[in-house]
Amino acid sequence: MSLFHFSIRIKSSRLCLLNIKVYFCFALAICLLGIKAEVRANDRYEIVINTGVSEKALSVNSLRSIFSMHLKTWSDGTKIRVFVFSDDDQLHQNFSKEKLNVFPYQLRSTWDRLVYSGTGQAPIKVNSTEEMLTKVATTPGAIGYLWRADINEKVNVLEIK
Repeated sequence: MSLFHFSIRIKSSRLCLLNIKVYFCFALAICLLGIKAEVRANDRYEIVINTGVSEKALSVNSLRSIFSMHLKTWSDGTKIRVFVFSDDDQLHQNFSKEKLNVFPYQLRSTWDRLVYSGTGQAPIKVNSTEEMLTKVATTPGAIGYLWRADINEKVNVLEIK
């Protein structure tokens, strides 16, 4: 093998290593952006309650109990009225997975079990953010969730600890 062939192989090896480094940095950047987007996804919506509800904060377990329809009254005795979007709604999917740590079909199954066994009710389904805002704002003891951009002074935001 000649010296010329040897120098070509070395140069092509360096080029390959450079390409590998570039691709690795690019892949790492994409992963980090994905993680940052996931963190921000949790902050794009809030749990909202009727202004007459005295609670300002709830634990995750209490939130799960409310949306699984097991916790039925607020601490002051007011009946909890739960409002949700349909299972295929993006906000409902985000809320179910991120705040309740369940898939929408698992929530639906829990609700169906309560309804068909005669031991409880399913939450009230709304079809739009405007309807969610109106229902939560006008129904005593109401709880729901909305995109931050749709929240106004007619409802209170509930802190989840």
